[in-house]
Amino acid sequence: MLSRSFIRVPRLARGLATQSGPLTSIPATLHLKTGQSFHGRSFGAPKSIFGETVFSTSITSYTESMTDPSYRGQILVFTTPLIGNYGVPLNKAPFDSQDVGVILESQNIQCSAVIVGDVAEKFSHYTAVESLASWCQRNNIPAITGVDTRAITRLLRDQGTTLGRVAIGDDVSAPPPAAHEFWDPSFENLVDQVSTKEPYQLNPTGSVKIAVLDFGAKANILRSLVRRDAAVTVLPWNYDFNSVRDQYDGLFLTNGPGDPKHCMDAALKLRTTLQEWNKPVFGICMGHQIIGMAAGLDAYRMTFGNRGHNQPVLALASSGSIKAGRVYVTSQNHQYALKLEDPFPQGWEPFFINCNDSSVEGIKSTAESGKKVWGVQFHPESAGGPLDTIEMFTDFVLECKAHKLQTASTFNALKVAESIHDTLVKPIEADGVAVQA
Repeated sequence: MLSRSFIRVPRLARGLATQSGPLTSIPATLHLKTGQSFHGRSFGAPKSIFGETVFSTSITSYTESMTDPSYRGQILVFTTPLIGNYGVPLNKAPFDSQDVGVILESQNIQCSAVIVGDVAEKFSHYTAVESLASWCQRNNIPAITGVDTRAITRLLRDQGTTLGRVAIGDDVSAPPPAAHEFWDPSFENLVDQVSTKEPYQLNPTGSVKIAVLDFGAKANILRSLVRRDAAVTVLPWNYDFNSVRDQYDGLFLTNGPGDPKHCMDAALKLRTTLQEWNKPVFGICMGHQIIGMAAGLDAYRMTFGNRGHNQPVLALASSGSIKAGRVYVTSQNHQYALKLEDPFPQGWEPFFINCNDSSVEGIKSTAESGKKVWGVQFHPESAGGPLDTIEMFTDFVLECKAHKLQTASTFNALKVAESIHDTLVKPIEADGVAVQA
């Protein structure tokens, strides 16, 4: 009897799954600029859109991927066949030393559309409040199910990232767009669309002050900083950090969408920062590319890009928790990368390299440069993905704290020396005659 009870438990749990509601029978089609079309049905907003068609190999965390600002302007194809089985949580969290106002990676869905093989019609998770279909409809995001995502993935893998159009409803019967009609998001400054417009603070009582240049920050980057007792000030991507840099103990540059060359203004300002400022600097994804361009490296568009939670990278140098020669599994989402040059710019060295395509995955300042600067193409904060490199946030915050203590000690020593100097040279009144000690 006891064994029968244990056998029945999974059936009971499955019976508690929430019905997402009947899916629509509205026809939907994905047209690729290269000529292929894939037909399915809509489960999102009933509107047609253009975008850049990319695929992600992530198995879980579809909600985090869809709210990642780096997917701005992209039609996101999930290679995992079943999507939506654990629903969507309420996307609200407190603003405190542990969180930053949201559960997911931003307030809203950031990708232009979603393509899945099979969307779950039932979802089950203790934090879920709605289905994937309801979420897409509420956020006005088109979505297609019932297509062969494996075939789409193989096409994209062979021919590279491709422009596409999602056609919904009556637009399905129209001819596919001509080649010149496809919209290419790479021509737009997507960073400017997703970056904060005004500075704001998180965890203002933290023990170390870190400025964050927001190129389209994932919330878990900010969360990873405030959980390490950092007082974070988030600034627009093109903010003149040099005018306020002495107020901070470190600078962080976040991820973001699109072509980094649209952000050359930020790279030129950062070049001045790196030349004149000796405090720690850390960049992720787009931030890594901005650091590289400031150092004199060039950025290029990759054929495929890297998107997913299973990208292996090899550490070429040791720094903090990172050990040279070790392979780390990482979460990534990028279309652009830094060129590997020989020789590297003076004062810089490669930090990581991708084990699959040998692209540059990280750079760092050399020990001889006297600087503390790191940039990585992957996402140490994951969300979702592996936590192999999460301690890089600890390394960065500890460096900021150490530099703050060193600066305070130097300042106090100078004040003491100044006080002693003033005492020794202060005129001494002796019988009304000033005598130098």
